[in-house]
Amino acid sequence: MDHQPFTPPHLPSLLKQAVPMLIEGVFAPLAVFYATLTLIGLNGALVAALAWVYLGMLWRVVRRTRVPGTMVLTAVALTSQAALGFWTGSAVVYLIQPEVGTICLGLVLLASLRLRRPLLAKLAQDFVHLPAFVLKHERVRQFFVRVTLLWAFVLIANSAGNIWLLLNGSIGSFMLLRTVAMAAAMGLAIAVSVWGFRRVLHRLNLDAATA
Repeated sequence: MDHQPFTPPHLPSLLKQAVPMLIEGVFAPLAVFYATLTLIGLNGALVAALAWVYLGMLWRVVRRTRVPGTMVLTAVALTSQAALGFWTGSAVVYLIQPEVGTICLGLVLLASLRLRRPLLAKLAQDFVHLPAFVLKHERVRQFFVRVTLLWAFVLIANSAGNIWLLLNGSIGSFMLLRTVAMAAAMGLAIAVSVWGFRRVLHRLNLDAATA
């Protein structure tokens, strides 16, 4: 093992990169969908939400910049949502799909632990570049196991609550409460993840200094 010190990016720079990606890939498609739904109806809203994501990907391809894995996942999810939305003609069916998909993603995160390949170790590369020697360190591997468990719980619990809201309230109240709940849950999970990661890297650098 190559014991080298590694200094992570400062929190403001991480937030500067992560927050726009979350807004573009998670919150903006929902906002575009709901705004268009109130103006021109369901079919137009489905097209607008899809157009938002695919134009964002096309813009990156034209500029020859990397398309984040999180954006690809969003595009795949929205495409399947829109297909069922067009087929059923139901906004509830469209809106409940991402919640079911998020629960499935939580289960995939848990399954990745069984395969000893925590999925978050791969997705984390969208937000911060980690050298190979950092990813291979046992402390870092254990961190990604713990943080994968955290995110699996947050995703499954949050989406289960959102499904209850959707089935027991109006679409407008669902959109508002879902956004608030998602921002709070993801904000807390991100804060815990960043704190834990910096703590692990601090210990890693202590090990390197001792070596």
